[in-house]
Amino acid sequence: MVRPTALLFLLLTIMASPALAQDTPAPGADWPYPPPDPKTWWDDKRPELPEAADPLAGRRLGRGDRLVAVDNGYDPLLYRLWGLQPLQNQILFGGEMILEVAVRPTSSPRQTLIRVTVRRTGDVFVQGRAGLGCCEAGIARRVGFDAQAPADAAARLLALRDHPIWNAPREVRVDDGSGAADALCVDGTSYDLTLVVPGRSRAIRRACDNAEVGEAADLLEAVFGLALGHEPRFDVIWPGGADFSAARRAYQGLIADGGRLKPAPNARPQPPAFEPGPSAAP
Repeated sequence: MVRPTALLFLLLTIMASPALAQDTPAPGADWPYPPPDPKTWWDDKRPELPEAADPLAGRRLGRGDRLVAVDNGYDPLLYRLWGLQPLQNQILFGGEMILEVAVRPTSSPRQTLIRVTVRRTGDVFVQGRAGLGCCEAGIARRVGFDAQAPADAAARLLALRDHPIWNAPREVRVDDGSGAADALCVDGTSYDLTLVVPGRSRAIRRACDNAEVGEAADLLEAVFGLALGHEPRFDVIWPGGADFSAARRAYQGLIADGGRLKPAPNARPQPPAFEPGPSAAP
């Protein structure tokens, strides 16, 4: 016969065991438990990153070559906070490209960053990050993924190098032809798009107004179409999926009615007309 005191103790032990287990470091943590020897911490070999986490790893500049200048408002250290190699350090060979989209809502700290890399082999890799870019010395609640995209994605992405938007002003405002004053964006979302090809780069921002965003709809649908479906916590931010058709119709309607996207006042000027540079030898 089990005494009441012993039975109560047994029940309390069973109920407490899950909580106790949560405090015990899991075998799959960043470093196996127990902690490593401090004397060997800096020299112990770390697991190699998967290919999708750094698609252009191990490359070196040739004699006389220079890194591509990237002017998209993203500092190299900010990329590292997102767990990505800085775009400014990437080395591309002929026939390769990187297309990146950074999404920043004006009324929320929740931000998204997607990078798509096309290698000369035809392999396509997509890296996605989401988190709260506010209030902490880091990216709070950061989630992400690194994955290889389907083989048929390369042709569609490479065609986007010739999209007219890359020769458009960096920032624009909607001009519907009525002479109305520029609207101030206080509650909307900005999409910062960056294209890097061998020797050149281009940065575009489209924000708030559907007609602005619609000019970039082809690129946004291509990038989001590859990014969604890998991480549920990432997907939940985009309940509409990769559908930017409403923004595309707004842009087409603006042009059809005689309106235009004019350069934004005080926006930084773009470099001369952008054309993908000649294929660079690896």
